[in-house]
Order: sequence, then C-alpha cells, then structure tokens
Amino acid sequence: MLKRGSVMDASSQSKKAAPARVKVGVRLRPYMSQEENKLQNCCVRGLDDQSLEIINWRNQLETMKYQFDAFYGDDSTQQEVYARSVEPVLSHLLDGQNASVFAYGPTGAGKTHTMLGSPEHPGIIPRAVKDLFQMTRSENSSSDHWTFKVTMSYLEIYQEKVLDLLEPKHQDLPIREDQDKNIFIPNLTQKIISSFSDFENYFIPASQNRTVASTKLNDRSSRSHAVLLIKVQKREGFSPFRQFTGKLYLIDLAGSEDNRRTGNQGIRLKESGAINSSLFVLSKVVDALNQGLPRIPYRDSKLTRLLQDSLGGSAHSVMITNIAPGQKYYFDTLTALNFAAKSKQIVNKPFTQESNHMPSFVPIKRQREGKEPSTTAPQPNKKLKSESGEESPKPTESSLSTFLKTEGLDSSVVERLLNLEQMLMKKGLKGIPLPRTPKGERLELKRKVEESQIVIQELMEKQRELEAKALAADSGLDQSPNPGDKCQTPEHDAFQCKVKPLQRSAASCTIQRKQAIVQPLQVQNQNTPVSPLGEIAIFKKERLKKKVPCDGSENEANWGMNINADVVEKTRSNLLHILNTGDLKELKSLHKIGDKKAKLIFGWRKINGPLSKIEDLQEIEGMSAKMVASFIKVNLLSNL
Repeated sequence: MLKRGSVMDASSQSKKAAPARVKVGVRLRPYMSQEENKLQNCCVRGLDDQSLEIINWRNQLETMKYQFDAFYGDDSTQQEVYARSVEPVLSHLLDGQNASVFAYGPTGAGKTHTMLGSPEHPGIIPRAVKDLFQMTRSENSSSDHWTFKVTMSYLEIYQEKVLDLLEPKHQDLPIREDQDKNIFIPNLTQKIISSFSDFENYFIPASQNRTVASTKLNDRSSRSHAVLLIKVQKREGFSPFRQFTGKLYLIDLAGSEDNRRTGNQGIRLKESGAINSSLFVLSKVVDALNQGLPRIPYRDSKLTRLLQDSLGGSAHSVMITNIAPGQKYYFDTLTALNFAAKSKQIVNKPFTQESNHMPSFVPIKRQREGKEPSTTAPQPNKKLKSESGEESPKPTESSLSTFLKTEGLDSSVVERLLNLEQMLMKKGLKGIPLPRTPKGERLELKRKVEESQIVIQELMEKQRELEAKALAADSGLDQSPNPGDKCQTPEHDAFQCKVKPLQRSAASCTIQRKQAIVQPLQVQNQNTPVSPLGEIAIFKKERLKKKVPCDGSENEANWGMNINADVVEKTRSNLLHILNTGDLKELKSLHKIGDKKAKLIFGWRKINGPLSKIEDLQEIEGMSAKMVASFIKVNLLSNL
C-alpha cells in the first residue's frame, strides 16, 4: 500500500469482510529501579485480565474503572502480550487483508520496549515477522500451487516530515492516495526478504537511523513516529492465477510529553511540539469517527494520514496502550486511558485485495518465418540449420499448447486459444518488432532494405512518366504562337500552357510565356465590357515576350482586374452609412476597426456630426491617410 506495483493483464477486485472493531489492550509498566515501589504511590490497579481502575490523586477512595479487550499487569511478559493481542490478526494477511498494530501512551511508558523488546525478550515486531515467515512456509509446504513474496519498508515521521530509514537520503517524502483509496508513499524503499535473517540485516541498521534523544524521563526517548510495513503477496500457480496482497503496519508512536517534567529546551522543545500536535490530531480523528462526522481530519497530520487505513479504514487494528504506575504520571495515564476507551469504539471495514492475472512464466513463442506452429510431438533427432550454418533443434510444440492440454480445458476453448496464438505469430512477423538478437537484427535490416528498394522503384517510375510528359510538351511548343494569337481550346488556356523542359546547354533560350501581374483595383471605364456572370470583369492582357534563363525560373501569365463603377459607388455608400449610423458593435464588425478606433469614430461623430465621405476619417486623431486608404480597400474587397 505504500508503493503500488503494476501487474500486466490484471483485474483487481475487493471482497468485503465483516466489520471489525479496533482491539485495545492496556499494558502497565512495572516500576523502574530508580522509582519508589510503594503502594501509596501507585495510581493504577488491575481488577482482572480485561479491567482496571485508576485511583483519584486527590481522593484515594474515589476510583474510575475501565474495561478493554485485554489488560496486562506489571508482571506480564512479551510473549503474553503478543500471543493474546497480535498473533490472531496475522492470519488475515495471507487472505489478502490488512492489519495494523501500534503502541500508544505517554513518554517513558514502555512503548518501544513493547514493540522492539530486547535480545532476551523480543517484542511484537520480531515475533510477528518470525511467525509470518513460519506461516508462509507451512502453507507453502501443505500446498505446492501457492508462492509467496515478502517485502519490507521502514520510515519515520519526524517533525511532520516522512523520512526513509532504509535509505536516509530520501527525505520529506509525500503521502499519496491511489484510485482505490489506498494510502502509499512514492519512492519509499522496498526490500525483498525471504527469511528472518534477511529482515534483521535490513532492520537493525535502519533502526539506528531513527531519531532518539535523552530527556529527564527517558534516556532514549523516541523523537519520531516509526512505521514498519511488511507486505505479503500470495500468488496462485494454476488457473485462475489469483493473487492476494496483505499489508501489516507495525507502528511505534512517540509519546506525549509534558515539557515541565521532561525539561525540554531548544530542538527538544520543537520536537515535543510536533509530537504533541500530531497526537492531538489523532485524538480529533478518533472523536470524529465516534461522532460520525462527515469530515474526518486525516489530512491535518502526516501521522493520521498514514493511519487512515488503521482507524476507520480497511485494516484489522490492534492498539497497545502503555501506561506508567506512578502517581506522578496520573494525568498522562488518565488521558491515555480515555483515548483508549474512545478508540475501541471505532469500527473498521476490512476487505480482501485480490487480483487475477496471467503469469509471466507462460510465454507464447514466436515461430520461424514461413513455418506453421507445430502441434505434433517433438522430434529431437531431426535438426534444422540456422542462418549462421549451425544446427538447431526443430521447433517443438509451444508452451501454451502444452499448458492448455495439461489443464484439461474444453476442446473448443483450447482450439480457439491455439488459433489466436497462431494469428498472433503471423502478425508478429510483420508488425511486431523482432527480438534484439543477431538473427532478429538481420531480419529487420533485410526488411528495411526491401522496403527501400520498393520506394526507389516507385520513384523511378514516376521519373519516367514526368520525362515522357516533358518531351510531349517540348514537341508542342516548337511551333511558338504569335503574340496576338488567342488560345482556342482549353488545352491552350493561360493557366495550362506547357513549359518547355529544362535544357542542358548553357545558352539562353527564348520562349513565349504569360506573366501574371496583380494590379491594384481600378475603376472600369464606361467602354469596358462587363461580364454577364457578375459586375466584376476579369480580362487578359496581351502576352509578353520575355527571355527565360535556362535555370528554369518562370513568370506567370499577365492578368488584371477591373470593377464596375456603379458597384464601387454602391459599396462605398453602404460603408459610409455604417460609419455614420452604426453602433460600436457594427463599427467593430468592419475590417481594420478595433475597439479603440470604433470608440474614436463614435465619439467624433457625436461632436462633429456624420461623415460626408469616407476619407473624412483622416480628421480623427490617430488615423492617417494611409490607414484610411487601406481601410477603404479592404472593406470594398470584402463587400464585393
């Protein structure tokens, strides 16, 4: 959950399990050697294996009773705490469900000892990891179609920063949430472990990277929250190739501190503030869950964000609340017990994380080019020669065929799968990239050479066609027309007159060409004929004789355009009418008139009245004669 891996062709599904309440156990720390072991200084008494009472420090006759899932007195052992509270939740990991165990309590109450222990009395973490490997080995020995993969990650939350303890160079890592609402940390180191010795080789050096310091209450006080993640993947070796993924969180929380008693100063005081702040947000999360509020403040702290699955999430959660017996710890003990009483009311909703995928050990082999996939029994005596001249065994039946036959599936299903395999093989030789082997590279190079030869052949055929057309055009241009002649057929139209092909000689050649000249708008004279198709007449100028250099440069035919004077006058009057009566929107619809110029025209018109002619626009500030001429030309052309 801290880091997701991609599985090819996998379809994930979640199976909901029964709701599970957070299990809470309370452990009473024994008196330390430097403390006075006197009954009058004790503020906590155990009633049975589930109940205890706390004595009011003001009135010894007044007590407050609490009942939890388990109570461990000051004479309890590490094995007793583990076997009763933690061991029952480990079996959920092999079913693809998550579990979470975390120690809570004030500073100096024995949380780290409960989680880590000592070489003589190991704590919850080493016992849980050792039993987890024992469970995987026993299940693997009883059933040979399941394989297991176990990984570990280790981090700490120090002053609201996530630090990787396995790779200390990874600092201030973010906490993310995937599309399935699972919490994970990108770039967090994962180590594959296959035995308890592998776990110790990674965990012991990483534990030395955790931030600890000495205070008046504890010589090795934890200054950060430590989180160990153990992820178990259980894969099925046969159809339907199921995979179950379970995650175990083992969390050692830093204790809440009263700076008046710990004597924190400087950096210790800052660390204490960060610890107390995160634990305060943790209590707010518990209150919001118990009250059923619509918003749970998980994001207010890195700790609660990481515990989102453990409190009100999808994990089987166990909280070990550690308390101290002394009277001077009365308020810290009372606060811890109240928090534990509220936490046991939280109900989580575990689910099974299951995915189905095709395993990577069932490959589909590519057959040799031009060979059909073999469906007969292998013949080891017959051999084939490869391209390099070396003899190689004849291709045998594909592993998919063998696998399908051993599975005992329906014959129609097997036939369809084999046909699909054969089709993929045929397409693979054409469209799928060949493998990076010497033979594959030779085939790839050969295929590229063949494609290049086809392209060259096509280009040569096009070149021959162009040369034939050029020769035909050359023979047609030998009889050059007179300048006054007119083209009588569409083949002699001005735009389709052929050009003599490029000559090889250095001498200049003279050919008859038509040059296209774009002239400005001219008002047509009264004697100019008007085209029956419209009031714009396009006429052809006489052909010009020009010498064309032999480098192939050409000029287009000479053309001009005249417009009927009535049409121009009508268009100008419409344009002037818009300038005199149009609003700002209509003025801005004209070409080359933006918002600023439209406002200038509108304001000038209000002061000086309507324009007598379009050229009066020159009197408006910011509009020159050149701009007005361009404005008239563009708008006339657009209206025409």
